Amino acid sequence: VSVYGQTESAPGSTMSACDDSLEVRTETVGYAFPHVECRVVDPETGLDVPDGVNGEFLSRGYNQMKGYYKMPTATAQTVDADGWLHSGDLACRDADGNYRITGRLKDMIIRGGENIYPKEIEEFLYTFPKVKDVQVIGVPDKRYGEEICACIVLQKGETSSEEEIKNYVMGSMARHKVPKYVDFVDGFPMNAAGKILKYKMREEAAKKFGLDG
Repeated sequence: VSVYGQTESAPGSTMSACDDSLEVRTETVGYAFPHVECRVVDPETGLDVPDGVNGEFLSRGYNQMKGYYKMPTATAQTVDADGWLHSGDLACRDADGNYRITGRLKDMIIRGGENIYPKEIEEFLYTFPKVKDVQVIGVPDKRYGEEICACIVLQKGETSSEEEIKNYVMGSMARHKVPKYVDFVDGFPMNAAGKILKYKMREEAAKKFGLDG
């Protein structure tokens, strides 16, 4: 089974069941715990979005923290006046009430007013046989605000080009989701816990491609 939660809402907010289908157990994080409320909202308006549409995952229930110790400002930024815990995670819900985590709100790319979700592009690029690992980030752009940059680690012994990667994406995804920049790298910067530092990647890509927003 799969469980979704965070330190602020331990032990979890959603969970799949043992008798759920393989698809539900592997591709979603299940449905809300009993006595826990979950919503997906538009980050800008705070209104609920329809099923199948990405938004920020919110939860409210007995499992929620009272607040960050001696950090009232941080608490107020995370838990709103109605008691909803803002996870900072992007998610969507299906018609059966199962949730799927689709990325981090802070990693979302806004290109000319279009919300672009890096995880969607990353998952597609993983289907390209030459790609071993990939991270998609937003980099500064004077015209659109942000542009897409795909940072790619190739399989051992493979070679590729920016054109090949772009054509592969263009063949199956909307044009505005095609990376403007492709950066072939040996690896990704990480912290001591092994978490990828996307802000470092943005800095490095902006410097490499001469971007200053």
